[in-house]
Amino acid sequence: MSRLVMKFGGTSVANLDRIRNVARHVKREVDAGHDVAVVVSAMAGKTNELVAWCRDASSMHDAREYDAVVASGEQITSGLLAIALQALGIQARSWQGWQIPIRTSDAHASARILEIDGSELISRFTERKEVAVIAGFQGISPQTGRITTLGRGGSDTSAVAIAAAIRADRCDIYTDVDGVYTTDPRVVSKARRLDRIAFEDMLELASQGAKVLQVRSVELGMTQNMPIFVRSSFDAPEEIDPHGTPPGTLICGEEDIMESHVVTGIAFSKDEAQISVRQIEDKPGVAASIFVPLADANINVDMIVQNVSEDGKTTDLTFTVPASDHARAKETITRAKDMIGYARLDSATDVAKISVIGSGMRSHAGVAAQAFKALSDKGINIRAITTSEIKFSLLIDTAYTELAVRTLHTLYGLDQT
Repeated sequence: MSRLVMKFGGTSVANLDRIRNVARHVKREVDAGHDVAVVVSAMAGKTNELVAWCRDASSMHDAREYDAVVASGEQITSGLLAIALQALGIQARSWQGWQIPIRTSDAHASARILEIDGSELISRFTERKEVAVIAGFQGISPQTGRITTLGRGGSDTSAVAIAAAIRADRCDIYTDVDGVYTTDPRVVSKARRLDRIAFEDMLELASQGAKVLQVRSVELGMTQNMPIFVRSSFDAPEEIDPHGTPPGTLICGEEDIMESHVVTGIAFSKDEAQISVRQIEDKPGVAASIFVPLADANINVDMIVQNVSEDGKTTDLTFTVPASDHARAKETITRAKDMIGYARLDSATDVAKISVIGSGMRSHAGVAAQAFKALSDKGINIRAITTSEIKFSLLIDTAYTELAVRTLHTLYGLDQT
């Protein structure tokens, strides 16, 4: 017998029929003798609707009241799933984040989990064999006693944190895909599902555009050494052996992977904007004069490339920001022009970032060089390059995104065999 956390996303609980399907998945694990806690998201589209209501009520709404509103979506789902489980003869109770409690910071709409007391959940497993159905995405601030939310995708983080708090054997993330793929199968038909992937590789994939898991949930899994299993909620519950290994991807420590490939996967993002600050005086502090104002404006900067002129007196700085922050970033740099002292500001939104990820790069030379040649052969120009120990990212024109991903996917032997 083991202890499991099962997390179900919005598409998995989109309506009552799907909630009943989720209940059958949970019943399968309970009947197999497992202790089970379930974490649920709001029904598909419900959070967007609640957010829109807040914005319609006031464009300058109170963040504390925003959290009170948007947290209600998960509360509804948790109650409905508890009712569906009870209808199947399963002892179940719904829990809101504040009832456990899940203690968080007071940064409303983007709170971070500080502590979870799992003792009451564990005692109910032991004494009542009761399934805990927990509203994801939310907690409570000890300072204010108010409901907080963890940001979009926060139910994944809730699930991994609860799994660590109740000392679960595994955290199963049920979603509308049957695992983590080498790249987006909608772009590359030959993409294959990975049986296992290291936390570090998954963290890079998630942060570089893969949308299977929230980045913070992977970080938490890695720090807590909590195995995460990504699997499909649309597999027939009755056809799955609860003692076997169903289709899916296990995210685990690198030491638990028998054989790692040089390249694990390829992520891409079209949500990018490129900004170039031209002809800045090349002197100490010039980078700070650009990036400190951007940080103060809460604008995340990703790729950074600096070019020095032939005479060594001026420099160009090129960097990327999320496309949604493009206008604000330009405005921020323009306001700081006198302090920076640049001659020209150029920008573009027709760019995409391609990231090649793999722990095996640590011990293999020339991996990036192969990509440069392969893309050159396809006539694809590279605007910027950044590298790290297990990843390199390339900035290219958006029009070439799919061609670049397919080319690199084949180059590194990731196509299905």
